[in-house]
Amino acid sequence: MGIPEGMAKPEEQRLGPVLRRRDQVQPGTTDQRLLDTEGDSEWVHTDPWRVMRIQSEFVEGFGALAELPSAISVFGSARTRPDSPEYEAGVRIGRALVEAGFAVITGGGPGAMEAANKGAREAKGVSVGLGIELPFEQGLNPHVDIGVNFRYFFVRKTMFVKYAQGFVVLPGGLGTLDELFEALTLVQTRKVTRFPIVLFGSAYWKGLVDWLKDTVVAGGKASERDLLLFHVTDDVDEAVALVTKEVGR
Repeated sequence: MGIPEGMAKPEEQRLGPVLRRRDQVQPGTTDQRLLDTEGDSEWVHTDPWRVMRIQSEFVEGFGALAELPSAISVFGSARTRPDSPEYEAGVRIGRALVEAGFAVITGGGPGAMEAANKGAREAKGVSVGLGIELPFEQGLNPHVDIGVNFRYFFVRKTMFVKYAQGFVVLPGGLGTLDELFEALTLVQTRKVTRFPIVLFGSAYWKGLVDWLKDTVVAGGKASERDLLLFHVTDDVDEAVALVTKEVGR
């Protein structure tokens, strides 16, 4: 409809909670733009619409995972080969976590994630995969019983933290390191109640741990006690015992 002919453009316009004045006043009304069937589809790529998508991802994730039993998130590389010792360790960890009374949450992809889901499924536990939309399609591995795919990394990472009582981190690349340091930062800053973070594979993690100790802590960029935020082990039983002990199971 726009502004009726002969009527001056208003100096002030209220569009819901938004106030527009002077040159920022828009023609027409919100209802008019909603009901107008003409125009292109660019609106689906605008930031307000993205907010609704983000909200819907949180709602779907919370709804799917709210009734999970106590769970542990297992991180690791999608590139871990099925015939590798790391893959076998992932299977054993997934199985042992279920036997200790936990559900297992992974990123739902191949490699180490698939291994942990496989172990959980073989032990007849709850096997969860939280996938992510990527330019190269991965899909959820066949051992996932409850799967949720996300568009946004930050929503997915919220689910990892909210519905897990601890983390077990297998050897991995940049994505695994991102998830690890996100968890360490949340615990360090007390954004979450402290929970166990276990790095599995001492030979793999040694360089990182040494760098944290000899460079980051030694340079005053972190405190000595921050090194106590995680444990390193090569033993599956010890990894499970650490998370079990710290969550009071």
